[in-house]
Amino acid sequence: MQLTMMKSKIHGARVTEACIDYQGSITIDSDLMKAANFLEYEKVDIYDINNGERFSTYVIKGEPGSRVICLNGAAARKVAVNDRIIIVSYGIMDESECQGYEALRVFTNENNDITKIEGPQ
Repeated sequence: MQLTMMKSKIHGARVTEACIDYQGSITIDSDLMKAANFLEYEKVDIYDINNGERFSTYVIKGEPGSRVICLNGAAARKVAVNDRIIIVSYGIMDESECQGYEALRVFTNENNDITKIEGPQ
């Protein structure tokens, strides 16, 4: 049996921009991407803590050190600047691989600085 498991997440990131005039995606500071093991163009789910919206998009690389979290295109209508969000990526595993598995979790503050990392690094 194959199971879809959380691979990694950025928890509590603050939306810094929402840009409707774009093709679509979420721009994430490449330092945060690296910490969360996100790849450019990887599919992610977005969970808005402030308004309860849940949707999928894909990651594009933002400038390192910028702490940018920008929702682009149609996704920009689902959030407001300063909303706190959770960004989650998933992987598909065999049931045997799931035994003892632990996902990578990156926690951020209101400035999108990493405050804690849990799980394999």
